[in-house]
Amino acid sequence: MSAAPAPDRADRIRRLFDRDRYAATLGIQLVEVDPVTVTMPIRPDHENFYGVTHGGAMFSLADCAFSLASNAHGDRAVAIDAHLVLTAATRRGDALTAVAEEVTRGGTLATYRVTLTRGDGRVAGLFTGTVHVSAHQP
Repeated sequence: MSAAPAPDRADRIRRLFDRDRYAATLGIQLVEVDPVTVTMPIRPDHENFYGVTHGGAMFSLADCAFSLASNAHGDRAVAIDAHLVLTAATRRGDALTAVAEEVTRGGTLATYRVTLTRGDGRVAGLFTGTVHVSAHQP
């Protein structure tokens, strides 16, 4: 069991999420701050031409969790690499959840793993992203 996140870290994550208009447009919701967990109910406008969730929507959900987790420390973290492996389809009405975990963090680079899970518990995607970490944000 992990310790509760520092209040400033939790507040920072919530403030960053509240400023993410793209996430709001997609219907993404912040569920937890430690670990960063976001969810997105799959809507008709998330579907591709096969009637399953568009890979871009899945990437956006994972990227949201990644960006919140990587910026939670207070330093500016900007993505320099990210990729997503799709392992199972999701469909309209499903709730897709993304959980971000820090893998490594050094002085200038940090890497994160985000697991996307369907409502039935099956892993739908595995995302890995690396950020460049720079000076403390004001």
